[in-house]
Amino acid sequence: MKTLFNLSLCLLLLYFPTDAQTISIQNSPPLLEAAPESAGMSPERLSRIDFMINSAIEGGQIPGAVAFIARNGKIVYHKAFGMADQQAGKAMEKDAVFRIASQTKAITSTAVMMLWEEGKFQLDDPISKYIPEFKSPQILDSLIEADTSYITTPAENEITIRHLLTHTSGIGYGMIDGDPRFSKIYQKAGIIDAFTDQPVTIAENIKKLAKLPLHHEPGERFTYSEGLDVLGYFIELQSGMPFDEFLRTRIFEPLDMEDTWFYLPESKAERLVTVQTKDGDKWVPFTSEGYEVEYPVKGAKAFFSGGAGLSSTAEDYAKFLQMYLNGGELNGVRLLSRTTVRSIMSNQIGEIWGPGYFHGLAFGVIDLHGQGMGGRGSQGTFDWGGYFNTQYFADPKEKMIGIIMKQTQGDSNDQTGWKFRQMAGAAIDN
Repeated sequence: MKTLFNLSLCLLLLYFPTDAQTISIQNSPPLLEAAPESAGMSPERLSRIDFMINSAIEGGQIPGAVAFIARNGKIVYHKAFGMADQQAGKAMEKDAVFRIASQTKAITSTAVMMLWEEGKFQLDDPISKYIPEFKSPQILDSLIEADTSYITTPAENEITIRHLLTHTSGIGYGMIDGDPRFSKIYQKAGIIDAFTDQPVTIAENIKKLAKLPLHHEPGERFTYSEGLDVLGYFIELQSGMPFDEFLRTRIFEPLDMEDTWFYLPESKAERLVTVQTKDGDKWVPFTSEGYEVEYPVKGAKAFFSGGAGLSSTAEDYAKFLQMYLNGGELNGVRLLSRTTVRSIMSNQIGEIWGPGYFHGLAFGVIDLHGQGMGGRGSQGTFDWGGYFNTQYFADPKEKMIGIIMKQTQGDSNDQTGWKFRQMAGAAIDN
């Protein structure tokens, strides 16, 4: 009997290694389509979203979109609108793949917290303990324009893992940095901001980044940054595997996120939506001098940006968000404990943003004041978006997910993000 027990235990450990996600007794069902009424949603009110998005397309705000709503673990709204590539005459489909850019950040943060659950580090550990190049950070004092050299002063504190998760490290964001001095410094140093088709690794990029000055004292204020790229490299060091492999085996495969990749397999490449921009009254493919827009399907495919590199579908990303609404579990697989989720959703930046909204360890989160402002969801609703015009939110109180995916650059007066969120909440009918 003892031999049989030991054999069973060995087989279990072989299938579920001790450092992997675990089987959960919670065993919530996968996301499946259902009638809106079965989830307490009004079909008539949901149809208003159709009119809103179609009107935005006709008015030239967007060329197309995929919109998705789930409530109580049921998909109640999933539709495609307009064109994935207007110039090529390619219609948008529900399974279209979008560059989700900064929506990558929450996935990277989740990976960090999975390793934290294994006792590999503490959140207030200095990152220099694991990446020595970050030891003794310097703060930018002034930039000498003539040769892009600079003067710095020593920081009083080290950058911690918590600082990196909450964008309070003082690290900048290169090309999109609000301070043009950092754009020049990062460009001169050859820092990759988010995505590239060049044969660069995150290890190479982060070690260069570590030598550059900070905006401010770590922990002093919020500065949107490449901190999640730093943590992508940190995950490689802590897990002993490439970052993309960690996400695939530890998050994407367990959650059945088959369409979420840094670089798309050939079989999925045709589903990638074209990034479009306005040229007069027409939508045309967007090009950039700063990066190859088609990076998910072209180039060296070697750079795994933890802050902005992934592409995905609306339904795939909903599975990730549903895992959070379930307290860290989906379909019998537990990625995080609900106690860890509680910490992730807690205010990590104090009053830096003021009332209404705060940053946790992976998302922006609505507080009671924000709930009262209207149109943003209940207290505890968490959200973010992406550089190529994608937005999402998840409301734990109403057990609702809303995702709207587009792929545009340039100002087209797009109003669909806030309208979709507001109208999704207004469709609750119980």
